[in-house]
Amino acid sequence: MPPSRRFRGAFTALVTPFTPTGAIDEPTFRTLVRRQIDAGIHGLVACGTTGETPTLSHAEDEWVIATTLEVASERPSRARVRVIAGTGSNSTATAVQSTRRAAELGADAALVVAPYYNKPDQRMLEAHFRTVADEGGLPIIVYNVPGRTGVNVEAATLLRLAEHPRIVAVKEASANMDQIATILRDRPADFSVLAGDDTWTMPMLALGGDGVICTCSNEIPAEMAEMCDAAFACDWEQALRIHERWLPLMKANFSGGPNPVPVKAAMAMMGLISDNLRMPLLPLDDQYRPRLQAILESTGLLAGSAAGSSGTRPSKKLHSIPVEPGEAAAPRTTVAARR
Repeated sequence: MPPSRRFRGAFTALVTPFTPTGAIDEPTFRTLVRRQIDAGIHGLVACGTTGETPTLSHAEDEWVIATTLEVASERPSRARVRVIAGTGSNSTATAVQSTRRAAELGADAALVVAPYYNKPDQRMLEAHFRTVADEGGLPIIVYNVPGRTGVNVEAATLLRLAEHPRIVAVKEASANMDQIATILRDRPADFSVLAGDDTWTMPMLALGGDGVICTCSNEIPAEMAEMCDAAFACDWEQALRIHERWLPLMKANFSGGPNPVPVKAAMAMMGLISDNLRMPLLPLDDQYRPRLQAILESTGLLAGSAAGSSGTRPSKKLHSIPVEPGEAAAPRTTVAARR
């Protein structure tokens, strides 16, 4: 992997914990950031979709970004993890202003989502990202998530943007493998391609991707960092082993409600946060909780359950994971056995 790529590895899209009154739970947030760093995560994303940014005020956005940076800098003897600030908007002027503020706070880069709801065409998308890159004062990571925005940043558009000196990476959540493979093949050597869907991390790493901006690393930061490190070391058997072990959790985090409803429910079961969200989001419906709890128990993420909880490097032993009703459990064979 070219050393000039500045963004590689597992980056956690941090949840924002709330108190029962709806305020940001500030002590818990600091604890979550420290937990990520202690587990060896490669980077953090403050104010992503997982952090419920549509419901945060501008002042709260700034607090989350500034506090993430503050906690990440607590240990001078350890290199600070990279901190990416979510600064996207469907207003270009607002995105520029938010990116400038994140630059003033000391963020390493800005995650800028494609404008949502107003559905710009490819020419307009390109102009939007170029303007934020030109005027925002930070390296830009393009966030392409058509399922939420209603628009797709096509490969040809993204590859033109990748030539811009300040557009340094993409979080690709299109779930379009043809598009992803084209970007990976044709990108500049110093341009990072990060998975935007947890379940696509392993396939994208296998194609030469650089890592993931991740939801499930809120629960399992050490394991996602390990999977990326194994892939970078060409230990594909270990990377696949980790992927297969945690695939049910990755899927459960997006079952029963929009992100971050399920992951917050899981983290509450783990005792990390309270299960509070801001409306219009509501806590996970009861019908989805038993399977989520079963997955957490079987993988050792609940107190008193099987060994192998996050915070330590994952064991090579695979646990039995419950499958969806009607879903056959796939045999777990190693890479070597498939050759």
